Amino acid sequence: MSATAETAILRDESAVRVWLYCMCALIFAMTLVGGATRLTDSGLSITEWQPILGIIPPLSDAAWQEALEKYRQIPQYQIINKGMSLSEFKFIYWWEWGHRFLGRMIGFAFLIPFIYFWVRGYLTRPMVPKLVIMFVLGGLQGALGWYMVMSGLVERTDVSQYRLAAHLCAAVVIFGYIFWVALRMGQEQTRQMPASSGLKISAIALTVAVFIQIGLGAFVAGLDAGQGYNTWPLMDGAVVPAGLGAMSPWYLNLFENALTVQFNHRVAAYIVLIWAFAHAGIAIARSEPGAIAVSAGLLAVTTLVQVIIGIATLLAHVPLSLALLHQGAAIVLFAVLLWHLTLLVPTPAPDRR
Repeated sequence: MSATAETAILRDESAVRVWLYCMCALIFAMTLVGGATRLTDSGLSITEWQPILGIIPPLSDAAWQEALEKYRQIPQYQIINKGMSLSEFKFIYWWEWGHRFLGRMIGFAFLIPFIYFWVRGYLTRPMVPKLVIMFVLGGLQGALGWYMVMSGLVERTDVSQYRLAAHLCAAVVIFGYIFWVALRMGQEQTRQMPASSGLKISAIALTVAVFIQIGLGAFVAGLDAGQGYNTWPLMDGAVVPAGLGAMSPWYLNLFENALTVQFNHRVAAYIVLIWAFAHAGIAIARSEPGAIAVSAGLLAVTTLVQVIIGIATLLAHVPLSLALLHQGAAIVLFAVLLWHLTLLVPTPAPDRR
């Protein structure tokens, strides 16, 4: 392959990589808007799923009254928000509409460049199925979002914490997959740095642990568990509060007992924090290659910052700003972990056919 052809290929791959990073930024923004939608109890304000027509919000007083009337038919209005004014309804409506609108825009922001890059020959043969998987996952995520909303339209006054956790975890999976593919593209030209197998296993396990912790955080949000027990380091006046196993059968406490759910989220945070610092200490002590040691150190610092934000959010009784900062920092921590992991896991030789 000539030097000119090689340069052109690298330029094309760089353009695709930048696009994927932009998609990650959009998904990051989507998780924050989704978090705000949950925290403002706005998610049930739109009671229909119209993938195409739903992009148009109410444009007249009559249309707004019709949307409000539909909202009046669900338990959340009848039990919690009865008598809500139109202006109050518009506030929660715009949050949910914005969340759905951003989801649609992400779909277009993915599909249009994908077609362009494919037609122009920017995509390598192995890259195409990866991008197709990304697009399919995005579509399934939209359907999962509506499945979540459905759980709060009949008997509940909010969405199921199980479906909320599934929705957030799916978003993290999509973000992580796109980010991982983009990172690997950027490292195809770098020589793989040696690292101990133990450090690789630790990084993989820590990534899984952080993902689980994000899921635990979703259960905290779904149960409004952060609104209670707003003290630290003690919880309800004790290191191990009473009532952790109040529900029967016992496993329901893990998902439906607000006390237990918040306690588990706290304990998992401590474990992840200690693990992250131990992992970084080992990487530095063993004189791992520079980028690995730096990424491990950044991982430890990011984990510490996230724990501090979490504590501040709890003590302040979960204000919107801190809660969104906490959720956003969780995604950033996951991204740092993936970057660290790509430095530890060998990058396969690129296939540019």
